[in-house]
Amino acid sequence: MSMTRNLIGTGRFSWLRCLALLMACLLVTACASSVTPPARYMLTSGQLTSAPAQPEGTLRLSAPRLAHYLDVEGIVMQLDDITLNAAREHQWAEGLGRQLERGLRARLSQTLPTLRVVRAEGSQPGALTLRIEVDQFQGRFDGLAVASGQWQLVNAEGEMLAMENFYAETSLEEDGYPALVRALSSSWDKTAELIADDIRSGAYFD
Repeated sequence: MSMTRNLIGTGRFSWLRCLALLMACLLVTACASSVTPPARYMLTSGQLTSAPAQPEGTLRLSAPRLAHYLDVEGIVMQLDDITLNAAREHQWAEGLGRQLERGLRARLSQTLPTLRVVRAEGSQPGALTLRIEVDQFQGRFDGLAVASGQWQLVNAEGEMLAMENFYAETSLEEDGYPALVRALSSSWDKTAELIADDIRSGAYFD
């Protein structure tokens, strides 16, 4: 009789333990399912224009080199003069470097319509190569979206023809990350215009 009671007690304890484990699993699953996925954003980008039938030259665009703190999924916000924060709940939908390269190529093809603007892939005889280093691409505590860095223009022999710094800023029209992404896009538009003006005035393709 005592053995039977022990078996019943053991079975009841095992059943209760299984029930507790099941409840714990359900609780964890419920918590996991309630987590809101991060919002993801893309920079606004213009359309590539058709290359001219007889271009004055070819401009190869290398993939931008990002400062290490920018090469992350989260959109970067500068909180004060020394503090940077990459958002966890507001992230880029695609790698920032690829978005910047694609956007700059589209913008340069529009602002330099006599040139053929292509990605720096394979051999392009006589082409000039544009290299970009991005030091800042972030929102700032004073309500500005800032883009800065340096660009270099190199000929087919690897000789540097030009090297200039760039800086562009845009005021946010309202609070929030959507407004920040649009302002960053505008700052990148301004950067493309600055680079295009310098390339045009330098007459590197004459």
